[in-house]
Amino acid sequence: MTSTSATPDAARTRDLLGAWFRASGRHGLPWRRLREPYPVLVSEVMLQQTQVDRVVPYYHAWLDRWPGFAELAAAASADVITAWRGLGYNRRALALHAAARAVVERHAGRFPWEPKELRALPGVGPYTAAALRCFVLDEPLPVLDTNISRVIARLALGQATARDVPRSALEAAARSFLPAQGGRDHNLALMDLGALVCTSRTPLCGSCPVSTQCRWYASGRPLPPPDRRPPAPRFEDTARFARGRIVDRLRNGPAHKAELSGILPPRHRPYLEAYLASLQRDGLAVPLGPDTWALPPG
Repeated sequence: MTSTSATPDAARTRDLLGAWFRASGRHGLPWRRLREPYPVLVSEVMLQQTQVDRVVPYYHAWLDRWPGFAELAAAASADVITAWRGLGYNRRALALHAAARAVVERHAGRFPWEPKELRALPGVGPYTAAALRCFVLDEPLPVLDTNISRVIARLALGQATARDVPRSALEAAARSFLPAQGGRDHNLALMDLGALVCTSRTPLCGSCPVSTQCRWYASGRPLPPPDRRPPAPRFEDTARFARGRIVDRLRNGPAHKAELSGILPPRHRPYLEAYLASLQRDGLAVPLGPDTWALPPG
């Protein structure tokens, strides 16, 4: 494989990427039509470790039911957890709920854009803070989700994956491509390129608008080093699976511990007490008595 350049030119890369994005980007995604902090925050939390196609119907239903911070803040925790059914990682629902309450109670309903206050919102880490400032305010900031990180690792650093690339190196490389204006479209273009073309397993380099600028492509697309991490356990063997089964049952109403034990695979049943204790610590379940559990009411 050959390329006309092994060193990306930032301006040329932005031009090629921008033209591709205008023609082929995912402009129909519902959260991209809105530029207010609440719907963008909802989308960012829902999209964490959940595929876009799965999120879309939940996103519409959520905004129909709770169209703003005030409405979500007033909701009962049990209703929020129940509405999250099917998205997984239930703590995200509670974090979003807590963030809405913080906006209403700490900031009188006005979204806090000051960086320290923004990062203090429940569930808002470095990525989500950068995404909000970029996608709502159009600030030129690197937004390093999984797709963008992979694109930057290949394009600028010549690495097949971002797995072993220090975050500081990814951020510096991403900043080198940022335009002075239009950071929102630039990051969305990188995101879509990673989702549609520069994919993890089967990158479509022949269709890539910036292949002539890509260091990884110029070097012959070398394979990543072997992943020496131990293989992940089967999902069905994890505590997350068992906790999810318990929460899903509690969405239908209170349940006795004997029933909760019965819905778990045999290998998980000895750990029921530990699972319930962890769910209580995370605010996802509460005891109604010595042997009965429910979703939190407040």
